[in-house]
Amino acid sequence: MTQFIKIASSADDRFEFDALHADPVGNRRGSVIVVQEIFGIDDYVKADVERWSQNGFEVLAPSMYDRIEKGFHAAHDEAGAARAMAVVRQAKFKDALADIAACIDYLKSRGPVFAVGYCYGGTVVWHAAGRLNGLAAVSSYYGGGIEAAADLIPKCPVICHFGRRDPHIPAEDVSSKLSSVRPEVIVCIYEKSGHGFNNERSESADIADAKLARERTVALFEANGA
Repeated sequence: MTQFIKIASSADDRFEFDALHADPVGNRRGSVIVVQEIFGIDDYVKADVERWSQNGFEVLAPSMYDRIEKGFHAAHDEAGAARAMAVVRQAKFKDALADIAACIDYLKSRGPVFAVGYCYGGTVVWHAAGRLNGLAAVSSYYGGGIEAAADLIPKCPVICHFGRRDPHIPAEDVSSKLSSVRPEVIVCIYEKSGHGFNNERSESADIADAKLARERTVALFEANGA
């Protein structure tokens, strides 16, 4: 069962944001913070929260734009993308990290805390891995801001996933940059997929690629306490 709960940010404003929460099903394996794409907490994020819960993880998906528009979500189309970009341009990165830190604090007493992020969230969790304490491992999917922040030193193991056919992110360029400056980071390129491929309903997704990326993510989490 998933439901929204309220969490106070660790930012100076102590802003109270919503987070979609789910308890683990079966044997507990730890916790996962799911960080959304630019589109907000939509049906895709809700399905991902449920999937992690069914795999034995307590899950939190913070609503990253609540300071700008409470409960924001947008359609995965041209108009929705324009709405989402207008909102994300107003979002402050320091607030995003403070909200993730609050999620870590909420979960950390109950075992290892992991993070997975998609698109905008993929960049957020990359920064969280390098700037925050308390994460056991991180999985970043198609984070467009990673190449520019490749010099960041992760405080925990990280795996990064990119689609070869992504028109927004040059997968080979990002992989080469990370390999040269952060060889400890696992970088995987998925030949049949474009951007957003964890969402199996996306036209750019390949189901086998999505499954393989999840398997690799779970393996990293298991190697770090799950």
